[in-house]
Amino acid sequence: MGYRNTGELLADLRRIGQLVIIHEPVDADLEAAAIQRRVFAAGGPAILFANVKNCRFPMVSNLFGTMERLRYIFRDTLDQLARIVQLGVDPTDLLRRPRLLFKVPWWAWRAFPRPVRSGPVLACETTIRQLPQLRSWPKDGGAFITLPQVYTENPDRPGLLHSNLGMYRIQISGGRYLPDQQIGLHYQLHRDIARHHARAMELGRPLAVNIFVGGPPAMTVAATMPLPPHLSELSFAGLLAGFRIPMIVRRNQLAISAEADFCIVGHVEPGLLLPEGPFGDHLGYYSLQHDFPVIRVEKVYHRRDAVWPFTVVGRPPQEDSMFAKLIHEIVGPVVPRAIPGVKAVHAVDAAGVHPLCLAIGTEKYLPYEDPRRPRQLLTQAYALLGYGQISLTKYLFIAAEEDNPHLDINNVAEFFRHVLERVDWRRDLHFFTCTNMDTLDYTGPRLHEGSKLVVVAAGPPRRTLPVALDARIVLPVNLGFHNPRVVLPGILVVQGPPYHPDSSGVDHAVARFANSFKKSDPINAFPLVVIVDDSDFAARTLDNFLWVTFTRSNPASDTYGIETFSHAKHWGCHGSLVIDARMKPSYPPPVEEDPEVIRRVEALAAPGRPLHGIL
Repeated sequence: MGYRNTGELLADLRRIGQLVIIHEPVDADLEAAAIQRRVFAAGGPAILFANVKNCRFPMVSNLFGTMERLRYIFRDTLDQLARIVQLGVDPTDLLRRPRLLFKVPWWAWRAFPRPVRSGPVLACETTIRQLPQLRSWPKDGGAFITLPQVYTENPDRPGLLHSNLGMYRIQISGGRYLPDQQIGLHYQLHRDIARHHARAMELGRPLAVNIFVGGPPAMTVAATMPLPPHLSELSFAGLLAGFRIPMIVRRNQLAISAEADFCIVGHVEPGLLLPEGPFGDHLGYYSLQHDFPVIRVEKVYHRRDAVWPFTVVGRPPQEDSMFAKLIHEIVGPVVPRAIPGVKAVHAVDAAGVHPLCLAIGTEKYLPYEDPRRPRQLLTQAYALLGYGQISLTKYLFIAAEEDNPHLDINNVAEFFRHVLERVDWRRDLHFFTCTNMDTLDYTGPRLHEGSKLVVVAAGPPRRTLPVALDARIVLPVNLGFHNPRVVLPGILVVQGPPYHPDSSGVDHAVARFANSFKKSDPINAFPLVVIVDDSDFAARTLDNFLWVTFTRSNPASDTYGIETFSHAKHWGCHGSLVIDARMKPSYPPPVEEDPEVIRRVEALAAPGRPLHGIL
């Protein structure tokens, strides 16, 4: 049976040697986050900060920092939950359609939250300023809750089974918020809380919001799950926890997680928007300051033995990468069932998740058609771009299963080799412009807006990919392009001049680079050429290449080619595809650590200090 609260989890992790306690004073401002980043990178244990400077609450991080620990925490329920997902049954439908009992086992009843009248979370009260003021990066606009469980209910159909539990950004200090009275709520347009908020505004009511921190670890994971609107995260949490989640239900009050360590009670102030951020985010850059809704704080509750769980958001991989892997394991089978023909999908963590998605589909081609052309792959790609969080994808590469039934969607290098051997840049590039974009992605012309590129590949190999530089390739050094590096077979990165727009706001350097070649030139043996600011860095690791290429480019404005053409509004090129992945002036800066904080944190790994042997 699962852990009912944070205390039970910590006790068990300590018992098995998966928890280290730091008794030395640690500052929640930058120091705790710097420790977390290093312990996660080392594959280390959970870390309990028992002595937080200027705060009476202990903090804990890295609870979910390895897949082994995640699987251990939910060891009793993962297989059962996978069975429910494979059945495609919403357990909450059991009340409305009892006949579904014949399809699900008895333990599916755990999906129903358990209403209670009170719970440990209501034992004490505090204020926002007394909570741990976690700041992860030097340019963050204030303190943030990084593992919040934000709970709302449908204004038209209130109740536990019509609720939403999501992990949305919560800023608790800084900016223009009134201390102890207001906190920031940052959610993206596609999130379910947006539907609740919009409906409350239509009804002229404030939207009640409760924010839980800690409690059953299953609740934290459930808040990260990209579930369809009709599926309850509370139901998912119950199945993952192995017991019915206790929720405090009182008349005319929003439900509260009974076993949570903390609960902030409030409501979204109607019509009020205040600047939120900046915040070092999962793309590896700062999301800048923008106006977002504000929560008016009414109460802050906590249990007597409260511990503040937190994580750090930044360039992948981070602890939230483990959530993504677990989500894929659990709900991976759902996408192929929802979109006929799709066999596998992989949102690439190293590229920031949403910027790059790989997919495998089926290409049922006409038997008399020669050569084969991508047909149904395009239909499947368009369906993927309209599905859940995959709709935020910026670059979607999709290949036909028939060409290699053993192609591993998780082997990124092999997938790119497969695609680049087959792709025809004259026909296989499909752009979407002036469309929705991840709120955290600043490569488009404005917030929430950008473009998408679908690349399809089907048929036998068209080329043999080079694995080394050809001495015959001559770069236009006079234009500032130099230091070519081979990243993967068929992929060349070239260092370009710094981005410098002219009076019209456009930098023409990469266009001049592409135009300096003909399709007969040796460089075209590399089907993909990426222009970067630092080719040594981009080529050093596959993760570096993925991060630089797909987080620093907007398909519509940063894609070029050698000997391009446009026919019937279709764009393509006869030679190499060229992507401009240089930093542009409008981009926010990448996250970087404070050197003095690094020095203090790394000293904790010295002999006799608490992190010795871990870092």
